[in-house]
Amino acid sequence: MRGWWREISGLVLPVSCGGCGTPRTELCEECRSELYGGVPRRVRPVPEPAGLPVVHAAAAYENAVRAVLLAHKERGALGLAGALGKALAGAVRAGTGQMDTGPLLLVPVPSARRAVAARGHDPMRRIALAAAGELRRGGTRTRMAAVLRQRRPVADQAGLGARQRQANLAGALEVVAGGERLLAAGRVVLVDDLLTTGASLAEAARAIGAADGRKGALPGSGQAAVVAVSPSAFERNRNCL
Repeated sequence: MRGWWREISGLVLPVSCGGCGTPRTELCEECRSELYGGVPRRVRPVPEPAGLPVVHAAAAYENAVRAVLLAHKERGALGLAGALGKALAGAVRAGTGQMDTGPLLLVPVPSARRAVAARGHDPMRRIALAAAGELRRGGTRTRMAAVLRQRRPVADQAGLGARQRQANLAGALEVVAGGERLLAAGRVVLVDDLLTTGASLAEAARAIGAADGRKGALPGSGQAAVVAVSPSAFERNRNCL
């Protein structure tokens, strides 16, 4: 019921910009520019966890970008999924280039079930679906494949350092039954909304690589894309490129 109420209320209640609060617009032009008006860049957290794929990010996690992500994830501003998906699609394009090597499979990093229940929706799945649609409209064969799940409970990542996050997530993800067939049908791109230490993406890469005996095929040589990354990582890599 909570998800339905959010869908309906978003249509009938007055809206304001999810990034800056400007009235009568879901996302103003200035905030759109901050979210997906820049050039996506490759980013590397420091320290970089073993097995992390090549990651591209659309924007720095600050100001309007941070506000939009939080509004969508925590406050149920579901209409923002389209703009976030457009930003994510740009990061996917930056990482995969123009090579046509078969359809792209956007595999979202899964949220904990308790987090999805508390929010009343699955934000990353919505963003991944929107990104897949944006890529298809641009001529890239793309589908979203939610083939990852948590195989054991994990602690809340907030407040944990890089090594603690890696230990917390080690072995926590697995591919759902039958997911191997989906993974064989295209080029996998792991997707998430935010990159902090990279532990979640590294664990997702490990789980996919282990699912069908392709160990090492995705980690280190695969692709991942995120909407946003910490400003320090984004600027550091911007200056290096």
